[in-house]
Amino acid sequence: MPSLKEVRNRIVSVNSTTQITKAMKMVSAAKLRRAQDAILQMRPYATKLNELIATVSANTEVGATSPFTTVRQVEKVLVVVVTSDRGLCGAFNANIIKAALAVINEKYPTQAAKGNVEILALGKKGGEALQRRSFKVNDTYMSIFQNLNFAHARSAAEAIMTAFSEGKYDVVELVYNEFKNVATQILRVDQMLPLVDKKADASKASKIDYIFEPSEEEIVLELIPKAIKMQLYKAVLESNASEHGARMTAMDKATDNANELLRALKIEYNRSRQAAITKEILEIVGGAEALKGD
Repeated sequence: MPSLKEVRNRIVSVNSTTQITKAMKMVSAAKLRRAQDAILQMRPYATKLNELIATVSANTEVGATSPFTTVRQVEKVLVVVVTSDRGLCGAFNANIIKAALAVINEKYPTQAAKGNVEILALGKKGGEALQRRSFKVNDTYMSIFQNLNFAHARSAAEAIMTAFSEGKYDVVELVYNEFKNVATQILRVDQMLPLVDKKADASKASKIDYIFEPSEEEIVLELIPKAIKMQLYKAVLESNASEHGARMTAMDKATDNANELLRALKIEYNRSRQAAITKEILEIVGGAEALKGD
């Protein structure tokens, strides 16, 4: 049985841990509200933009001329991995890393064996983990969450688009967590480039005789880059909200576990204290009896 001092030290330590986890939960809850508002405002715009591209593409052939719809034989692959900068958020980052590795091993094993798979890390945890696994990691935008805004996401998207159009990559995969609620994040793996044929999404739409102003080519070729940038920005916002939700849930569970441990330690402390008091009483009684015998 541990000594009373050891149990007291553990109680003090667990109390400190409980205070930290409670504080982290409160901070994550405050950040989650802002992050959730941002993604809920973004989703309708992104959805409508994709619907617009799908409808227009179904009635024109202009989209096929875009460099971002060009399908090439896959030799070089870029995997965009969106994780957090910090841990203590449960399996949030581990799930993303596992999904990225699954995509590489299942879809692009030949390219990976040749060293033709590169990682673009958005968030430090994913970049550091995949670097340890000997992948080539582009860390240019690893700190995107330190100052999260559309300008930084647009810069990253433009760099990806330029590299794809120049033939540096033949396909770009995007791996991220989609926010559903505080306790649930949905793992997403989307093909970012080349763009999936939008005509399939608009198959139910009837043929419409559009009047384009300016020309249909200008409209579609301008909408496609916007859609790609929005896709990346939306993924980053989804991941940001998911991170705070996951951390809030993890810290809530950690606080509950710490409270359970604290209750167990207090019971152990009381038992040890009672045993020590009983032992002292027995020693006093034994000494008194010995004195009587003398």
